[in-house]
Amino acid sequence: MVSKTFEFLFDFGGPNSYLAHKVLPELCRETGATAIYVPILLGGLFKITNNQAPMMRYAETPAKRNYEMLEFDRFVKAHNIPFKMNPNFPINSLYLMRGAVAAQHLGCFMPYVEAIMAAMWEDGLNTGDLAVVKDVLDKAGLDSAALLAKAEEADVKAELVSNTEKAAARGAFGVPTFFVGEEIFWGKERFCQVAAALNKG
Repeated sequence: MVSKTFEFLFDFGGPNSYLAHKVLPELCRETGATAIYVPILLGGLFKITNNQAPMMRYAETPAKRNYEMLEFDRFVKAHNIPFKMNPNFPINSLYLMRGAVAAQHLGCFMPYVEAIMAAMWEDGLNTGDLAVVKDVLDKAGLDSAALLAKAEEADVKAELVSNTEKAAARGAFGVPTFFVGEEIFWGKERFCQVAAALNKG
């Protein structure tokens, strides 16, 4: 039997990526599928696709912005997610996302993801500060020196750019984005649709 997989495009800087990450294990259990995490740079994706963050896009439509926040809170409560809005938001996630690619190369990807997700959206730490990131990684038992050094290598930087450009070419414009094969789904609210696509086969 061929195992089912789907892609999860994410950026630590987007709180919806965190919420999707917390619910993914349930989706994987229900469908028997495996999530393949794909680090991208949301700022770069916005630039390529001429998109904006909701707080900017809905700046002149407060009712829409307020409703987005209402739905966000409903999702958090429905899934009992330990979310806390980071007081340092928005945070430049460039180094964090390069670190994610570096962690893939070094074989410690999921521990890295768990550590950074928690630091960002549970502990409210300023992960835009590399000293803070180093401390977070060290406390998680990861080799912060190796990860931060790897994140500065040209091939890692190029891979993150490539991931982002490929995402845009496939139709992605924000995070979280999911691909089941070449079928695209955007947003944490699309889990039922992703599950249905996975259960077709």
